[in-house]
Amino acid sequence: MRLVHSPAELQRLASEALVSGTIVGVVPTMGALHEGHLSLVRAARDECDLVIVTVFVNPTQFGPSEDLDKYPRSLEQDAILSEAAGADVVFAPSAADMYPAEFQNYVETGPLAERLCGASRPGHFRGVATVVLKLLNVTRAARAYFGEKDYQQLRVIQQMASDFNLPVEVVPVPTVREADGLAMSSRNRYLSADERKAALVLNQSLDLAAESWARGERGPEALGEGVRGVIESEPLARVDYVEVVDPVTLLPAAEGSTRVLIALAVVIGATRLIDNRLLA
Repeated sequence: MRLVHSPAELQRLASEALVSGTIVGVVPTMGALHEGHLSLVRAARDECDLVIVTVFVNPTQFGPSEDLDKYPRSLEQDAILSEAAGADVVFAPSAADMYPAEFQNYVETGPLAERLCGASRPGHFRGVATVVLKLLNVTRAARAYFGEKDYQQLRVIQQMASDFNLPVEVVPVPTVREADGLAMSSRNRYLSADERKAALVLNQSLDLAAESWARGERGPEALGEGVRGVIESEPLARVDYVEVVDPVTLLPAAEGSTRVLIALAVVIGATRLIDNRLLA
């Protein structure tokens, strides 16, 4: 496996691969890799000739009061895990490489980025879309792999790829969960033992919604209230949002919809976690 730090070097490598007909797949990450990330790498390995994992803690998607400085960084371990999962290249640029002093232009995101996490984290998806566009250009990827746990991010990237006619297929990969149901996240390591136990309420609330859906409940308000009630029963949990939305537009789901996404963000202690469940 090859470790590359320079965007120019990676662009040369990817361009050579493209000329030879090689199918390039990219897995954009912020590092601190876990089984959720590795499932993306394996999916890329199954479908692509050259697999690139990017490891970059992107400063432009963090707000002023967020955890940029303490976000976990473990490049050596990330490279080992990436190689074991099938990566050919790990791309780990510096912030100065990605955003040189003369950098001026950002992706202007639209309505998909304005609700849910976009409302709680102004400017977040502007940073996400900008760095992903840069990574797609540098890697020349034909396929880019994103986890469904970050469902809004997935939809924002899908829309950007469509709007800008990018020659890339954005491939969704199902959420990977711990044995007890907690969605895997790099931020889970921030949780104390008591907080880790309390965090199970996210998946438990979504399980309840899925059971209600299976019994025929189609009212967005009733589904949302059920989820919120479960979460609010946990003293260590504070709801940021619970919303029942259309999975394509991310707008509030209509009464009687046959396909909805329940999306939630919950703060456990000082750690903000997200999760979702698609019901159809």
